[in-house]
Amino acid sequence: MRYQITGKQIDVGEALQTHVKTELSGILEKYAGRPTDANIVFSKSAHEYVCEATVHLSTGLTAQAKSHAVDIYAAFDGCGEKMDKQLRRYKRRLKDHHKERQDPVELFGASSYILAPEAEEHEAEPETLQPVIVAEMETKIPSLSVGEAVMQMELAGAPVLVFKNESKGGLNVVYRREDGNIGWVDPQT
Repeated sequence: MRYQITGKQIDVGEALQTHVKTELSGILEKYAGRPTDANIVFSKSAHEYVCEATVHLSTGLTAQAKSHAVDIYAAFDGCGEKMDKQLRRYKRRLKDHHKERQDPVELFGASSYILAPEAEEHEAEPETLQPVIVAEMETKIPSLSVGEAVMQMELAGAPVLVFKNESKGGLNVVYRREDGNIGWVDPQT
């Protein structure tokens, strides 16, 4: 497994890197069969340290966790606890469905755009009603079942996930509703 441990304007020493590798590998051995890589980023926000961890699993799913603490080791430990909880839930769901994915998740490319915020009301009307694109990036859209898509969305902590439905072949969307439930958009083909 490949670890990438970095700090944003923070020097991440050897002792912290060893601690992160030891603790994270222990968590991943318990729940994840074959993790491919882990990215851990430390940063500072006011008086607190922030630890953000992203682990890519061989099944194509991604687990993310984030934690804040006054001590940098405590920030990682909090992040590790969240990662442990997510992976434990993921493993339990796989067992509950009595289905293990034999093949990795199929991914296909798409474009992702970040749009500029709307102009202030007191500013003049824009010349065109087309939104201003701030950034254009390549992204991958996974081919999943609806249950796996909901699981991936929760593991990533994302409010929405676009995916290709394995059973119907069309693009679908799952999202977290304001009432806490999950919404699923399945357009007719």
